[in-house]
Amino acid sequence: MKRPIIILLLLASVMSCKSPEARQPISHKTGSFINASVERNIQLNKKEKEKIEKIIQADSDSDYIASESGFWYTYETKVEQDTITADFGDIVNFDYNVKTLSGQTIYSDEDISPRDYTMDKQELFTGLREGLKLMKPGETVTFLFPSQKAYGYYGDTNRIGTSVPLMCKVTVNSITQTQND
Repeated sequence: MKRPIIILLLLASVMSCKSPEARQPISHKTGSFINASVERNIQLNKKEKEKIEKIIQADSDSDYIASESGFWYTYETKVEQDTITADFGDIVNFDYNVKTLSGQTIYSDEDISPRDYTMDKQELFTGLREGLKLMKPGETVTFLFPSQKAYGYYGDTNRIGTSVPLMCKVTVNSITQTQND
């Protein structure tokens, strides 16, 4: 009678020493949604770039510059002398308008200008924020922004819809430098 109890205790002690095993997930995600989204964005970017290139070709009077940030711009008024450009925390006073690539006005100068913007400390869409850093006081520049540099997928929840590339004419009136420590 002692043997079955000893065998049972021995078996119980061996079984209790087993380490826990990881459970397998019930469902496996393939990432197909993300892959499809990436492909849609690549195609959208390609179409927008083609539209912008057509605008640039049609405007033979202007010399457009491709920025490192992924937008294009041309100077309407260029200041040749060395003056300041905006850095982090500087206050930029500027006028601008927002149009579709076909030239339809979304926001006029009167709707949104003049505007004071504290560089990189306030909300402003990516392309315009990067464009202001290139400008000097007194300059007027026309920017062509693909939608991912403008308001992107969400738009501005007012007049600018989903994935709309933009054309903006911007004039920097002044740049007030701040002390950066």
